[in-house]
Amino acid sequence: MLTTKTTTGRLRGLRYAVPAGFAAVSLVLAGCGGGDGGSSADGAKAPSADALKKADGVTTVSFWHAMDGKNAEVLTKLVADFNAAHQGKIQVKATYAGKYDDAITKYKAAIQSKSTPDVIQTYDIGSRFMIDAKQTVPMQSFIDRDKLDVSDLQPNITGYYSIDDKLNSMPFNTSMPVLYYNKTLFKKAGLDPEKAPQDLASIRAAAEKLSKKNGGPADYGFGAAIYGWLLEQFIATDGKEYCDQGNGRDGKATKVQFDSPESVQVVTWWQKLVKDGLAANTGRDTKAAQAAFKSGQLAINLESTGQLGGYSEAAKEGGWELGAAPYPHITAGTTGGPIIGGASLWIDGVNHKDANKEAAWQFVKFLADPKSQATWHTGTGYFPISKGALDDPVDVAYRKANPLFDVAVKQLQDTKLSKATQGCLLGVMPQARKASEDGLESALNGADPQAAMTKAAKSVEPQIKSYNDSTK
Repeated sequence: MLTTKTTTGRLRGLRYAVPAGFAAVSLVLAGCGGGDGGSSADGAKAPSADALKKADGVTTVSFWHAMDGKNAEVLTKLVADFNAAHQGKIQVKATYAGKYDDAITKYKAAIQSKSTPDVIQTYDIGSRFMIDAKQTVPMQSFIDRDKLDVSDLQPNITGYYSIDDKLNSMPFNTSMPVLYYNKTLFKKAGLDPEKAPQDLASIRAAAEKLSKKNGGPADYGFGAAIYGWLLEQFIATDGKEYCDQGNGRDGKATKVQFDSPESVQVVTWWQKLVKDGLAANTGRDTKAAQAAFKSGQLAINLESTGQLGGYSEAAKEGGWELGAAPYPHITAGTTGGPIIGGASLWIDGVNHKDANKEAAWQFVKFLADPKSQATWHTGTGYFPISKGALDDPVDVAYRKANPLFDVAVKQLQDTKLSKATQGCLLGVMPQARKASEDGLESALNGADPQAAMTKAAKSVEPQIKSYNDSTK
């Protein structure tokens, strides 16, 4: 488990993929405070540490999550393990609340009806809403109360969910973007299979040799989905911020900046690759780009670490060798890095008994534990938030069998924490991501890159203003 420090004082070590239908709505939160068991008016404070001891019988923790398939199977096992260890005292009841977008819509309705769960898993770009809703107990409140040693947590992961050294939620399922490439096609094109391209210019140079148009072995040298997350990564690797106000961390962001010169440079590069027949335009469907890479139509692809398992299996079945490398920079020599993605766990505090808050905290700590994270990592492929998980024998064996995953480990460790690499906190981030996709798609279909991205960025401003006005 996470351990407790004997020293006092503030823990300063905590410095720090997705549907688009997350509508900006007014937060009708009047009357959400109160309740029994010592609930605070805004859910902002951790209860007394002995709250659970004072409770009679079994404290039931309602947990809404967005995991399905294999991920849900692993999560169910972890919940069962926790319940077995706390039999007679705590029982977690996990409920699938739908995919991320559906889950947060359901949560908004639960705020209105005062029927929120004790713990909810919310995607990364829902963080600004979760903070503004003033429903949850920040993890930092529990950490400070217990003087908890959180040095085991990966700072570049906790960084996304932190503002001013305050951890708002506990990271859970985390992914990172990397560059995947087909080593077999690289060999056939006369390229060094051990040297992956790491900036726009080198990807272009490789694509020229790889593409069928120039007599290469692949239909296209490069291809990736029109996915706003990928554009965000390029901006971050260049050390630039996606939105103003210090990426929404010095104050509420008022505009997005994906029409910046750096972003437009990426869009122009991508447009020219497609125009010159060196890159495929697979559209917004990520599965289409994934399928094209798996089949060998594409030689280079940008995707999440979550695709490593599927890509490895495709390479094995197709008789080709898979390569992975850090996410590319716009130009060589820049010192930025990519932003994590995924989701985190929030403990609800309004209209919840103190015993439930404390039981929820015990459950969240359990999921963050190195052993639990090793189970989660090896069972799902999501990046462990715990440094210690990487030393667990099960995890060591997993990475030995999947050596390409260490590319992501090193990338995470090498990324310097900054407001750029923390990512943008924006109440309408899903809409912003969709708008950037509108701009990129328009450019790939022939529009002027600067005009397309400027129009897209401007289209988000009314939504940002409406959201900010509704949460003053």
